Amino acid sequence: MRAAIVGGSLGGLHAAALLHDLGAEVDVYERSPSELVQRGAGIGFLPSAARYLVDRAGVNLDWISVATSHIRYLNRRSEVIYDGTHRYRFSSWYTVYRQMLARIDPARYHLGHEMTGWVDGDDGVEIRFANQASRRVDLLVCADGVGSTARARVLPEVQPVYSGYVAWRGMVPEASLDQATRAVLGDAITYYVYANSHILVYPIPGSNDSVAFGERLINFVWYRNYLAGSDLDDLLTDQSGKRRDTSLPPGAVSEHHVAELHAVASSRLPEPIARVVLSTAQPFLQVIYEIEVPRMAFGRVCLIGDAAFLARPHAAAGTAKAAADAWALADAVARHDNVVDALADWEPGQLALGQQLLERTRRIGRRSQFDNNWVPGDPELIFGLRAPGA
Repeated sequence: MRAAIVGGSLGGLHAAALLHDLGAEVDVYERSPSELVQRGAGIGFLPSAARYLVDRAGVNLDWISVATSHIRYLNRRSEVIYDGTHRYRFSSWYTVYRQMLARIDPARYHLGHEMTGWVDGDDGVEIRFANQASRRVDLLVCADGVGSTARARVLPEVQPVYSGYVAWRGMVPEASLDQATRAVLGDAITYYVYANSHILVYPIPGSNDSVAFGERLINFVWYRNYLAGSDLDDLLTDQSGKRRDTSLPPGAVSEHHVAELHAVASSRLPEPIARVVLSTAQPFLQVIYEIEVPRMAFGRVCLIGDAAFLARPHAAAGTAKAAADAWALADAVARHDNVVDALADWEPGQLALGQQLLERTRRIGRRSQFDNNWVPGDPELIFGLRAPGA
């Protein structure tokens, strides 16, 4: 079987590796002209996201992720008001990306290939690219993310829906923080919840992928509300005056918004968490959108990961969902001789998974950002793909 994966991020790499393991001839097409670079900072590294590296590649997770043992909440006076024992793993997007990229034959990973369309026929799919290249395959897997051109083509009515808030993000070297701050934040995911907002802090591998104490990074994610319209437009207007759509990378956020972020951190956050924010010279942000699709399979073509469902990040399950889509796809292909039958078998389960994840993360987001009924220690708040903790 010949398969093409459009999108060379984590979802696409999982699909490519798993289909290759079945014996398929697989090529990955990434529209970026160069290898993807660090983005997204820290990620919750759920078992579904780590499964391929553990089960198929034999990677020791202690080499590429940080294990924390506590969920901790602080109050405004920096006092611990909840400390529960719970084990999580955290890594960085780039660390996991490089691990998965190493499982792909470099000759099969094609940069600078932007898909412009395809023709799905009885005997295969002909994919067309902006550089005039074309490719005929039996299966086209579209893992081209939030701004999916494939989704826009097959489901033009589906548009991202703004949640009402953004995630400010940043990371600082653990060694740059004082010992007292490191002691509070180093072994836990630490939360602070206040009116219509919450922030979480956790350790991730360092810039050299080191997971040793003192060599790691401390990562923060701070959810803050902005009204759609002029409020959000002003926030998303970068230093050059360009209005961005979904995110602002480090160095692009307007200075007055960084100054406002630091001012609120100083006045509203517990001291250890405020130090992390204030030590971040170039914070960046991602707008929290939702995407929900009614279909994921279209003949010999399918959507996976964020190209299909984009859930709010409160379950830390974005990478895990993309990986789960790929595992289920490989299982369906292995069960069927016909690609169309395989996708028809695969689609219902992945639609159900995406819908339940979307609804659960909506509930969690409403509790902190609008309803103000977030309760430390509530089991519904535990990270997980299929359910809290699962």
